[in-house]
Amino acid sequence: MNKAPRTSRPVDHLVLPTADISVAQSRLQRMGFTVAPVGVHPFGTENVCVFLSDDSFLEFLAIAQRETCEAEARSGNVFVARDQAYRFRNGQDGFSALVMGTHDASADHDAFVQAGISAGAMLSFSRPFKTPGGKEDIAGFRLAFAADLRAPDVFFFTCERVNTPKVDRTALQNHGNGAVALREIVLSEVNPTDFQYPLQDVINQRDVNAHSFGMDLRAANANITVLTPQGLRSFFGIESPALERGLRLQAFVLGVRDMAMVESLLAQNNIPFEKRGDRLIVHKAPGLGAAIAFEAF
Repeated sequence: MNKAPRTSRPVDHLVLPTADISVAQSRLQRMGFTVAPVGVHPFGTENVCVFLSDDSFLEFLAIAQRETCEAEARSGNVFVARDQAYRFRNGQDGFSALVMGTHDASADHDAFVQAGISAGAMLSFSRPFKTPGGKEDIAGFRLAFAADLRAPDVFFFTCERVNTPKVDRTALQNHGNGAVALREIVLSEVNPTDFQYPLQDVINQRDVNAHSFGMDLRAANANITVLTPQGLRSFFGIESPALERGLRLQAFVLGVRDMAMVESLLAQNNIPFEKRGDRLIVHKAPGLGAAIAFEAF
């Protein structure tokens, strides 16, 4: 019997650990991003976010209160425990989690348990949200986690926005570099199709496009690509050990309105980049633990 078709989830946001919020904030601003004010979580972490017009965002996550984080991890907070494990294995700047949007995190949790990929208990929390103009509200979230024991350096979760702040984000979504949308999220693995099934469950997408450099799965708003080390080197100029197993988040692609404007801005602000095909690629640096590729939207 054929299974019912699925509706793929959208990418909600990306989690990028950083050692120092101020360093990340400065680098992002030099790259032409509008950065939201610092947000504080109730479990010891803090973040700054870059909001995009497609309703996705980039979350740069730092440790605010180490003792609180350690206590939360011991008590079963999957988000904090995974963040701590990532930093222990990979350093303070990186790219740890791919987050999908959902309207029912509880149902997602049950589905992840059934599929054998649940990473632990759900997490519900709220935090203050503040615009650059000073308007405040409370943002609420409900998270359901997924992971694969073969890939300890990446985790996934769905994010249900329980309370969306009633503030105008237009100013936060207007970036000097013209960034408007997430186009692609790039992972690496020696044999990408070994992780086909868990990714299908996370994205809620059955269709997979396998090719000589890896595989692609289509989320509702972006492409999820898993590349071999050769593919990662060819398309993004990123070196990954040829025998290193397990999924790793490596890069993401942003659509921008004017590529010439991006190139001029990066050069003006002394941000190194490389041209590769139709893209401009900014590689990892302090405050930025992933490569960012810009392409015409």
